[in-house]
Amino acid sequence: MADSSYAPFKKIQIQRDDTTFDAYVVGKDDAPGIVVLQEWWGVDFEIKNHAVKISQLGSGFKALIPDLYRGKVGLDVAEAQHLMDGLDWQGAVKDIAASVNWLKANGSKKAGVTGYCMGGALSIASSVLVPEVDAVVAFYGVCSPLLADPSQAKAPVQAHFGEQDNFVGFSDVTAAKSLEEKLKASGVPHEVYIYPGNGHAFMNRSAEGIERRKNMGMADEDEDAVQLAWSRFESWMTRYLGA
Repeated sequence: MADSSYAPFKKIQIQRDDTTFDAYVVGKDDAPGIVVLQEWWGVDFEIKNHAVKISQLGSGFKALIPDLYRGKVGLDVAEAQHLMDGLDWQGAVKDIAASVNWLKANGSKKAGVTGYCMGGALSIASSVLVPEVDAVVAFYGVCSPLLADPSQAKAPVQAHFGEQDNFVGFSDVTAAKSLEEKLKASGVPHEVYIYPGNGHAFMNRSAEGIERRKNMGMADEDEDAVQLAWSRFESWMTRYLGA
């Protein structure tokens, strides 16, 4: 299964129902697992950067990126929008469940889910719809109530939003506060953080990611906010996954 061209990742295939999808794994075999969900771009450099970072946090995690787009990557906003609009969201939740189960069958005693943008929304959905999930951290994305109602969350949820995010109803401050109210109703442990002065996708710190964000008119990077969010991520996942 391993292919050196994907270093440091091991490329695997996961089967569920009548479909098979590629996934990319990095980290110690027996470490707690975390499914890392892509932005609307697809499995590109930025989500791989996040997975590598996650694998190195604390005592180490095993990060797994499922390819929800089945190999497609959006190179500009129009392509990414088209890919996200065409996504089978219920099917993506099934991919997440299969990924969590793969981690638990391959050395991880517990497994969480995290994601960014579109992946953040799917992370929230997984806290409701995937009972095998032990913890969730979502970045700037809330799922449609038609997919999942966060007031029915079963797993602990931590969520991060930028105060200047202008994706109305998806990741703006109103969406963040609505999510917090629904998580309160669910009764699960939860934390919702809003980062002053930050816009959408503020965690994207690669040179390419910063350039892409600027081209979309988003706020400049804030390294302090990024480090704070990562420290909160690490403590949450360590608490509930036992790294």
